[in-house]
Amino acid sequence: MATEASQEDEPFWKQLLTASDGPLLFVRELLLSLSIVAVIGIVLFAVSGVWPPMVAVESNSMEPHISKYDLVFVTETGRFAPPDANQQGLVMGETGSRSHESFGRRGSVIVYDVPGTRGSPIIHRARFRVEQGENWFDEANPEAINAESCAELRHCPAEYAGYVTKGDNNKQYDQANGIAPIVKPQWVEGVAQARVPYLGRLRLALLGTASTGLQPSVGVGPAIHGSAGVAG
Repeated sequence: MATEASQEDEPFWKQLLTASDGPLLFVRELLLSLSIVAVIGIVLFAVSGVWPPMVAVESNSMEPHISKYDLVFVTETGRFAPPDANQQGLVMGETGSRSHESFGRRGSVIVYDVPGTRGSPIIHRARFRVEQGENWFDEANPEAINAESCAELRHCPAEYAGYVTKGDNNKQYDQANGIAPIVKPQWVEGVAQARVPYLGRLRLALLGTASTGLQPSVGVGPAIHGSAGVAG
């Protein structure tokens, strides 16, 4: 009885630290787990420069290099950029240096979000840059445009300066098949750096997968959900 009375007289924080069972033990373990998650999140943010720093892939348009349900680590543009990158820290897949590869191919894999569109941001590879008014038909890979001239090609001439992008598993550029217009530099939210296979499945199961109504076979990009519960 005396021992129980003395324990009740102890400060709450001491009871919390010394509890070996009961509600206080549960609260302590929960707080410890949340603290660990918070520390990991802070470290990842400090390294990546973007929030959320981890995104879960929802489709297979970047296979075989990035697969559905992968959890991808993303950094801000310019961070960890190779020496031959452009001013934004990106390397183009079709015009950039052959010495730089990212996820099995040349070109930076970027996360971009087109303002005013529904669904999650897209993670695809930057293929080449175009300038405002540029006829980029001749620069494009003929197999990725399904057009005979600039007049038949969407967003040609380019309405403004930006990037032409493409999923590694898609037949056509995003700009040729209607996934996205020319990607403005300010729409690029980050650059993919590394992936953890299958770990994104848990994230998507917790948050649910956004339905876009598009299928990878018609060129949908892998939409992403931020691992911190914020759509990328």
